[in-house]
Amino acid sequence: MALTKCKLGAYIELHGETNASLIFGSDDVRGVNNLKLLMPTKADINGRDLSKFQIVYPGEFVFNHRTSRNGSKFSIAYNDGEKAVICTEDYVVFRIKEDAKQVLAAEWLYMFFNRSEFDRYVITNSWGSSTEFYNWEDLCEVELDLPPFPVQQKYVNIYKSMVANQKSYERGLEDLKLACDGYIEELRREMPREAIGKYLIQKNDRNTEKNITNVVGLSTKKEFREAQSRVNRNELGNYKIVKPDEIAFVPTTDTWKVLAFAQNTCGHAVVVSPIYEVFCVDKNAVLPEYLAMWLSRKEFDRYARFYSWGSARENFSFEDMCNVQIPIPDIKIQKAIAEIFTVYIARKRINEQLKAQIKDICPILIKGSMEES
Repeated sequence: MALTKCKLGAYIELHGETNASLIFGSDDVRGVNNLKLLMPTKADINGRDLSKFQIVYPGEFVFNHRTSRNGSKFSIAYNDGEKAVICTEDYVVFRIKEDAKQVLAAEWLYMFFNRSEFDRYVITNSWGSSTEFYNWEDLCEVELDLPPFPVQQKYVNIYKSMVANQKSYERGLEDLKLACDGYIEELRREMPREAIGKYLIQKNDRNTEKNITNVVGLSTKKEFREAQSRVNRNELGNYKIVKPDEIAFVPTTDTWKVLAFAQNTCGHAVVVSPIYEVFCVDKNAVLPEYLAMWLSRKEFDRYARFYSWGSARENFSFEDMCNVQIPIPDIKIQKAIAEIFTVYIARKRINEQLKAQIKDICPILIKGSMEES
């Protein structure tokens, strides 16, 4: 069995069907991130004409042709779910041609896209001045060394088996989240709430000795992440120290429409941007894990956005945080609930690792399918 040299354009076609009948609503809108996944959109779609949005059916691909300011990656995703979603008209939606479905497997193509080599290829071949693009015509010119379909399918089956295991683990994860939410809802109904300000201590410890080099940022997933590359790691003296169990948050809320925060659970101190707020809690009254549960809720994101203020930028300050009211049960009850939440966070981290492993194995599976041919 030999590889077939071809251009991708021979096997794919545009499919820009619009949501003209408005069958799909705002809950069905998805964006595409540089991890090559469909995600709930971060864009403000209030007032947007959803009839112009494009439908992405199961088995179809969608990509953002803008490649600048995207982490040197190409944002393309594959709808491997059971339901159609919609995306902005600025994206490009395509599918494998009907008569090519026994020649090119969609999941094999998705694995092909999920390689750093392909990201580098796209960035190198993008064009533009202030904004760079990689368009449909460019994608069609991609050259493939295509293995025979049975070989593709063999490696696709390995990939799908790994994804199925990860999805199964993720479903168990959601059960834990539901348990946490259930306890929180019960407390919200049955206990009076009080302002948490008297239990919070604002921190402003600076890294003046520059002995902490582990600088981190905050993500919308309510966790610390690797700091952006533009951070000068030689100039961290003014950065704020976040000690174990302390909580940091980004006061600005209008960028992501959520309150980005994280509790330091890594066991050692880290440093964050001086614009972040950092605080600890009186553990005799409130456990940091219990408070983190409340701050992790979507309801709290809506609360923080509602009470944010400003003109050019909207902010949720430390004083605003002090005014937050929550039920504060006995420490033993907090601990019992927090233990479930801690398990949830740990398993959530494992789930992210599983996703990363699946992504990392894509180049290996593509290489294996080519070598077998």
